[in-house]
Amino acid sequence: MARTVDLLSDDDIALLKESSLLVGRTLAEVARHIAPGVTTGELDRMAEEFIRDNGAIPGFKGLYGCPSTLLISVNDQVVHGLPGDRTLRDGDVASVDCGVLMNGFYGDSAYTFMVGEVAGPVKQLLRVTQECLQLGIEQAVENNRTGDIGHAIQQHAEKNGYGVVRELVGHGVGRKLHEPPEVPNYGRRGQGAKLRNGMVLAIEPMINMGTKEVKQLGDGWTIVTRDGKPSAHFEHNIAVRAGRSEVLSTFSYIEDVLKAKGELVN
Repeated sequence: MARTVDLLSDDDIALLKESSLLVGRTLAEVARHIAPGVTTGELDRMAEEFIRDNGAIPGFKGLYGCPSTLLISVNDQVVHGLPGDRTLRDGDVASVDCGVLMNGFYGDSAYTFMVGEVAGPVKQLLRVTQECLQLGIEQAVENNRTGDIGHAIQQHAEKNGYGVVRELVGHGVGRKLHEPPEVPNYGRRGQGAKLRNGMVLAIEPMINMGTKEVKQLGDGWTIVTRDGKPSAHFEHNIAVRAGRSEVLSTFSYIEDVLKAKGELVN
């Protein structure tokens, strides 16, 4: 039997927004430290300390057996990369996905960072993936359907020659990290679950430079592109409203840091 969608009150959404904003602040700490020569494990330890210092709990750690606070996916890794002793190198891109649990609600957001000097075509992939996210957000309004979100994302990605991952999707978020409905990054207009005022969605395009095809590595977590080409991933939490979508998470803290470092993708 399908799980029912949990519609949140304005007070609930305000609490969830606090969690989402803390994720943004945590990712800004990652932005301060991410650089060639830094290991993914170092970033993970720093993020856990920051979240706990701010009175919250890492949302991923221990959930489904996840061993880490962050999921860090480098280059051809799409999502769910486990932090460890991998040293980031000049020219890498790294999707950093983070969740927190605070005041009974989860926040969940992701940002793909450039490490040092990144090739122009890869910068373009990141740029288009962020545009896909924005186009998807614009469709997250009451009485639309999840297919409207997926269609907007898919059309823009494929128009630019990129592959849209099918096996992994966005989701509802609230008192649990993953709630209904599923929010695919592909689809047809007017299809899928109907969006209702008070739904909170995690919209997260996963866009590949080459094929849409992916596979899982032997660690049981890391998803990579089948052709070894780079992938990008950006994620926001969105409250569905009548006639508009309300973005609860933010990249502004991250972008302030990257701007100061001269590393913001324009």
